[in-house]
Amino acid sequence: QVQLVESGGGLVQPGGSLRLSCANYGNIFGTYVMNWYRQVPGKEREWVASLTGGGSTNYVESVKGRFTVSRDNAKNTMYLHMNSLKPDDTAVYYCNARILFPPPTGDYWGQGTQVTVSS
Repeated sequence: QVQLVESGGGLVQPGGSLRLSCANYGNIFGTYVMNWYRQVPGKEREWVASLTGGGSTNYVESVKGRFTVSRDNAKNTMYLHMNSLKPDDTAVYYCNARILFPPPTGDYWGQGTQVTVSS
């Protein structure tokens, strides 16, 4: 069973930084990808960044150079380090685990954490 819990959101001024955490209270093994998504009311959920089990990372163009995804295996926690934040980064941020193999495959989601970038 995979249980994801995000934390670290809040209100920050433009240009500021935040670190989001995604704690996994279950077992993730095999072939998988961990993702961060974000969603603004009235819009579709947007993929932001990914981290594979092998350690490869990828980012949506709008956050490249500003956001960094990392993990601490000892703590079963993934992080999203967000720097140079902009008002357009305001959203609810979700942690996602996509299990590719072995079965059962599928997506697991956290409850989300609000990030507001405003002066």
